[in-house]
Amino acid sequence: MVARKVHDEFHLAWKLAVISTDQFSPADIDEIFMVAGRMAAQPGHPLAGKTLANLFYEPSTRTSSSFHAAMTRLGGSVIPINEVHYSSVSKGESLEDTVRTLACYVDIIVLRHSDDDAAERAVKVCDVPIINGGNGTGEHPTQALLDLYTIWKERGRIDGLTVTMMGDLKYGRTVHSLAKLLRMYDVGLNFVSPETLRLPKEYLRDGDRQFAGLDQVIADTDVLYVTRVQKERCAPDPTIDISYAVTADDMARAAPDMVLMHPLPRVGEIPPELDTDPRAAYFRQMKYGLFVRMALLATMLGWG
Repeated sequence: MVARKVHDEFHLAWKLAVISTDQFSPADIDEIFMVAGRMAAQPGHPLAGKTLANLFYEPSTRTSSSFHAAMTRLGGSVIPINEVHYSSVSKGESLEDTVRTLACYVDIIVLRHSDDDAAERAVKVCDVPIINGGNGTGEHPTQALLDLYTIWKERGRIDGLTVTMMGDLKYGRTVHSLAKLLRMYDVGLNFVSPETLRLPKEYLRDGDRQFAGLDQVIADTDVLYVTRVQKERCAPDPTIDISYAVTADDMARAAPDMVLMHPLPRVGEIPPELDTDPRAAYFRQMKYGLFVRMALLATMLGWG
């Protein structure tokens, strides 16, 4: 049983459960990237006979469909449970009982939930591996892994880069997770956001730079990571500026090899006219994510 192997989830081996980016070392990331490269080539069907439960208590397009596609490409099958409106949750069933039940049917579970501690709670009672598919305003570890993989694929390295994160840094769990991974490397971090959406103090470190606008940092940015405002997570606040966006002028001042990323969905932060710019990597980012999630599923279920 996964929960009996360790009491502290951050000491739990990632091959048993992916809960937080705190679980990963640079060596772990190298292994995942190596396997992702093999997945992009010819993975075969190593997970034939295995079943994944996509247990999503919140809306999802990319994460849910990405894991679904990853599992089926590897030869496995998927039980999709999206937004749980028609499940026993609507009858009042607890998360713990739902996870215990699904563990009787499947080999691995991807869980998205609005509670920050949902993944940790699930791990404590579950007999099969759990992957955190996004928990509240906390983390989104598999998104961070695919984001890091995108940076590596697009720039050929991670060390020595300057990464600027722009947007909703307070509630954006993708930013929280990616910032943690980037701190394992020799990377400079800039944070651009409205005052009310700044990065929480627990994610800041000495040397980080915070700005209200992109003008001061765009020319020296190697990777620009943009996020939307998480309207569903913050109370209505007329003081929050949600008008920020990357413009053609910004891209004109950016380096010719800068990488423009976004975890999607976008709601105006990057206008469609920038999609043809070769530096716009956000749809390539989605493709890289498929291979990273294939690598996680295959490795956690004993492949290789």
